Amino acid sequence: MQKGRIEAVSVSESKGEKKTPKDAVHLRENYGIIGDAHAGDWHRQVSLLAQESIQKMRQLGLSVGPGDFAENLTTSGIDLVALPVGTRLAVGLVEMEITQIGKVCHTRCAIYYQAGDCVMPKEGVFAKVVSGGIIRPGDELILL
Repeated sequence: MQKGRIEAVSVSESKGEKKTPKDAVHLRENYGIIGDAHAGDWHRQVSLLAQESIQKMRQLGLSVGPGDFAENLTTSGIDLVALPVGTRLAVGLVEMEITQIGKVCHTRCAIYYQAGDCVMPKEGVFAKVVSGGIIRPGDELILL
């Protein structure tokens, strides 16, 4: 069983902007993170990005951190991009199912202009919430 870690949890009130790190987030089944702009009845309820991807951008000289690429969950220790659609991840009682790897960015959003580039289109992962609960930084992320 492969294990990783939740490094940060972040939300934003509007789409296409950096998310603000929080002490905890509450995920609701078939909805997403309560209080986040991306929550709702669709397949991209929660976005995940590996700390390793953020580190790549730092090595290019960008001053970026958790939430800067509009990801809800910043993770470490699991190669998210290598996971096939349908893979399930658990954090405590929370269970999520990967629904999409990467995304097409039709326009350059605020994140692109603030960071100079964006790793979400290539390395971001999206999931729907199968069972809800609370997620905090430091929680164990388990590949089911």
